[in-house]
Amino acid sequence: MRPLFTWRLASRSVELGSRTLIMGVLNVTPDSFYDGGRYASTATAVEHGLKLADDGADILDVGGESTRPGARTDEAGVSRDEELRRVLPVIEQLKSKRPDALLSIDTYKSAVARAAVAAGAEIVNDVSAGRWDAEMAPTIAELRAGAVLMHMRGRPEEWRTLPRLEGDELLAQVSRDLAAWAKPALQAGVRRESIVLDPGFGFGKNFEENYPLLARFDELQQLGFPLLAGTSRKSFIGRALRHDDKDAAVDERLYGTLATVVISLLKGAHIVRVHDVKPAVDAIHIADAVLAAQTASQPA
Repeated sequence: MRPLFTWRLASRSVELGSRTLIMGVLNVTPDSFYDGGRYASTATAVEHGLKLADDGADILDVGGESTRPGARTDEAGVSRDEELRRVLPVIEQLKSKRPDALLSIDTYKSAVARAAVAAGAEIVNDVSAGRWDAEMAPTIAELRAGAVLMHMRGRPEEWRTLPRLEGDELLAQVSRDLAAWAKPALQAGVRRESIVLDPGFGFGKNFEENYPLLARFDELQQLGFPLLAGTSRKSFIGRALRHDDKDAAVDERLYGTLATVVISLLKGAHIVRVHDVKPAVDAIHIADAVLAAQTASQPA
């Protein structure tokens, strides 16, 4: 059974659990692993964001820096000013064209989060769970924004050198880390009911390490927070769909992605983050109907 939550944002509340919410990926970057460069201009990004909304996205997640494998996230990476240049016009125009749109900023920089919220974003999706910028948690608390805290082992530039973990060990580390990383956010004043946790599929997890994490996703419910799953077109899907001794290319991973989306929500995900919103909508409708039937059949 998937627990129900009310996600508290600054100016509204969002019900989580009665149905699965879809977070549409909007990368305003030249180098993201799947759609990098397709929507690098403000005009194309806004057009795509509107399409994602029309296709059924409940949340539009705007990101201006890639955290693909090997990406630099130190001073050699994307600067704050460049990230702001990429994302702010997109957020402003989306909010102007769709005032009711629920926007998220995908960033680990507090200055970018602050500016994005001022421009109309209501959620901060931080892949570092607030660990890379000491001002992030206080900023989210002050802004009263929603927060997605994601699990990552190491940094993208370090992933290839990380030791492999077995299923039990990885799940234990993810659970332990997320619980530990949520505490500083709460201590900084972020409301508990504003936090969503994401186990970070593919982020510092090697190909095969993701499957035990997905199989036991429901065990993360014990942390007591709503859960987000972001599996869309990840490399572990490409490895499972390998043919002719080659991993399936990124543009061959849609159906595998839909399988992981359905599994994650049946295991308790409240939000799924996807590139392909329209196909996900249909798959989620069916899976949500199964969840509803399961709930209805439970004894009172």
